[in-house]
Amino acid sequence: MPIAPQPAYRPASAILALGEGFYDPVAAADFPETRLRFRNQRWAARVGLGDLDDAAWVQHFGRFAPLPGSLPQPLALRYHGHQFRVYNRDIGDGRGFLFAQLYDDRDRLLDLGTKGSGQTPYSRFGDGRLTLKGGVREILATEMLEALGVETSKSFSLIETGEALDRNDEPSPTRAAVLVRLSHGHIRIGTFQRLAYLEDTDGLKRLTDYALRHYYGDTSGDPVRLLDLVVGTTARLAAQFMAAGFVHGVLNSDNINVSGESFDYGPWRFVPIWDPGFTAAYFDHAGLYAFGRQPEAIHWDVMQLAVALRVIVDAQPLIDVLESFGDHYQPVVTDAMLWRLGVIPRGTSDVAVIEAIERGLRASAAPLAEFFHASFGGRIPDALGDAFAEARAALAEYRPRKPRDEAFWSGPACAMLIDDVEAIWAAIAEADDWAPFEAKVAAIRQMGAALAD
Repeated sequence: MPIAPQPAYRPASAILALGEGFYDPVAAADFPETRLRFRNQRWAARVGLGDLDDAAWVQHFGRFAPLPGSLPQPLALRYHGHQFRVYNRDIGDGRGFLFAQLYDDRDRLLDLGTKGSGQTPYSRFGDGRLTLKGGVREILATEMLEALGVETSKSFSLIETGEALDRNDEPSPTRAAVLVRLSHGHIRIGTFQRLAYLEDTDGLKRLTDYALRHYYGDTSGDPVRLLDLVVGTTARLAAQFMAAGFVHGVLNSDNINVSGESFDYGPWRFVPIWDPGFTAAYFDHAGLYAFGRQPEAIHWDVMQLAVALRVIVDAQPLIDVLESFGDHYQPVVTDAMLWRLGVIPRGTSDVAVIEAIERGLRASAAPLAEFFHASFGGRIPDALGDAFAEARAALAEYRPRKPRDEAFWSGPACAMLIDDVEAIWAAIAEADDWAPFEAKVAAIRQMGAALAD
């Protein structure tokens, strides 16, 4: 089979058209060392950077030499947001910045943003750094989510920086790193909230036009149209989280992009069993962002976008759009569950099948990853028990969407539970052994290939 040619590198600087009121030029920290730990070669190829050698890679993504033709210097973006439903004006890019913009092989404008790249005007009392463990965890999260069909940012680069960091919630001092993520945009709901708070109507109109144009290919500049599109993409994201068994942990309005793409992974978890009350963040005492409450949480955040847009458009059309969130969510979560099971949707019976599966999962407490793995192709094994009798009979009427690769699906399930993450980190922390990490990434990508259409 011939190898597809690598797309050309196509830089961009679209964000500059918004003007200086949206960001602050900043400089990256001068790290003691830069040791490359991970480069996402498959996505580097898709944005025309696959031919960079490691030395050039480190210069751009560890020392932050500008990419030719893109942004001349990094930009810390300004935003506000609700954090656990409390409004906060004192936030913004505090340990990251927008480093560059460029196009991928689908002609989408993408951002290269950072985490752990140093202090900015919004760092407050933070050091602007990222632990190496935090970087490893984000790679594992994004790789797993991408394999499971979730719209997510991509971990592009991880470079260890030679600093020792003190943290209250993990053994210290600990190793530091700088992460670069590739995303379809860093414009958050909180970006709109800040402008509404400032009563900056011109800024809101410019930002609305920017988001519509670059994320949705729409030149209307219509705030109601933007909300309608964001409702659709965020409902899709909520549905994908549920089908993946994923808990983001911190679904604040400054952590929701208006492109509908998940990003910024802190205390994330994959649920071991189907438990709607499962929480990821130890500080989420009320379970606000528990597994089963994520659709509600994301819908609430989108309501804050509507509140912000109310400054430049009448309320009633925005209210009408917000009420469509559930109509968007239900068919997508059904299709996403059936996709993970490897079957073709049938239509009217699909919701009932998914409800039967959920009842079986609750009653059996079956490990979620193992359930989906063993049942790929639409045949729930008898070994999973009588709790799935109803779902087993209903799902037997569905046709597989692709041939079942027995060499893969008859093997062990690829899970990403907290014990897996801790074991991978322990090998790195204790012996600088990256083999378990690399093996897990390879296994995740193998699963992604087996799931892919």
